[in-house]
Amino acid sequence: MRLPSGLRAALRPVAAGLHSRMAFCDAKQEDEAPTATKYVGRNAKPKGRVFVWGFTFTGALGIPNFVSPVSKRHKPRKIQFVTYKTRCEKQIISAACGYGFTLLASKTKDLTKLWGAGLNIDSQIGFHRSRSDRTKSYDYILEPSPVPLPLVEHQQTRVLQVACGRAHSLVLTDNEGVFSMGNNAYGQCGRVIIEDEVYKGSRLIHKIEGIEGKVVEVVCGQDHSLFRTEKGELYACGWGADGQTGLGSYEMCSTPKRLGGDLSGEPVAQVASYGDFCLAVSESGELFGWGNSEYRQLAAITDAVQINVPKHIPLKNVGKVKMAAAGGTICGILNEEGEVFVWGYGILGKGPRLSETETPEQIPPSLFGRTEFDPDIRVKTLRCGLHHFAAVNTRGELFSWGKNMRGCLGIGRPDDQYFPWRVTVAGEVVDVACGVDHSVALAKTLI
Repeated sequence: MRLPSGLRAALRPVAAGLHSRMAFCDAKQEDEAPTATKYVGRNAKPKGRVFVWGFTFTGALGIPNFVSPVSKRHKPRKIQFVTYKTRCEKQIISAACGYGFTLLASKTKDLTKLWGAGLNIDSQIGFHRSRSDRTKSYDYILEPSPVPLPLVEHQQTRVLQVACGRAHSLVLTDNEGVFSMGNNAYGQCGRVIIEDEVYKGSRLIHKIEGIEGKVVEVVCGQDHSLFRTEKGELYACGWGADGQTGLGSYEMCSTPKRLGGDLSGEPVAQVASYGDFCLAVSESGELFGWGNSEYRQLAAITDAVQINVPKHIPLKNVGKVKMAAAGGTICGILNEEGEVFVWGYGILGKGPRLSETETPEQIPPSLFGRTEFDPDIRVKTLRCGLHHFAAVNTRGELFSWGKNMRGCLGIGRPDDQYFPWRVTVAGEVVDVACGVDHSVALAKTLI
């Protein structure tokens, strides 16, 4: 596979610089070495693992050799169809997939606790100084590289979670609030919009202000941001043309403001968004939604194509909702019984005949590993990217289905997947992050 000349020229200095620096993940294709048997002690603890798959050429997988092989004997690998284990030195607790880039966060209190890889044209993963011109930043980062945060107490602060949108990112810390970086054309970074601002090569990492209470969850939609506080209140900012900010208007908002509507006085336990509509789950297990409904995502509460304020979504025969997932045109929920329900438009997981539905349809639990021999198997985590789903069951097994954009499903082939399919991962999956055309799984060793 031959790279376009422009991209090849842009990546050449990046690859040279990244191969020479101290790497966060050793992605080199090593020659086979003699194997050695290791015996595990009784006190051995599982180790963290990071697996990646999907489109490689933006660098989002963090594997330099896939894009720019060290040896001329190897050709660039455009798509990684199966999961690939990176050799990480740190315990990663949070991963997020943006549109062609990835953020990884460690639970460590070391100076470096955040890494980014992939597309960086809008500085969505920070400033990464070019070796040829130290005043400029690389547009593509081929391996996870440190992203410095403007922390007051570096060694007393932990990063708890990361979130990525189309070209902006959010970083949640335990005691220094939330930081944003990247494109702020619509106020999605929670700061004043500057006309004709140049984001390429920007060093600006903004600390979010104006939110009452401690933030415990951050979510990025395509060009908007959501913040959940420990009291269960939601704040939003950014692009609102489809009502996705939920602030009662279709205007842009550059300062986080609290959502009302049916969420007034209703503590929120979880919120989800990736495109231009949102779903929120209350502590009582009720579901709420707002934003774009062109594909009937919110048909249960409106016949309009947009709704700009949170509305309660009545659900029948679903039970208490535990988790929600909201993609581009697809959405799903997970109830307390570990059952998955899907609706919207696209490949929903119940075969090629079901491509559109306004009401939640349950995916048979047997497709997630539940059998008469293992009746206690449940789904514990449900995620989705722009056009695909991923689920993790109580046994740590990963399943994916949907539009297989550039191998983002990790099923070993380029075909779309109409039913949940078991993804081969060498470990017990803890969590998964889905993007547009790539995915990341966090796992731990079985021993």
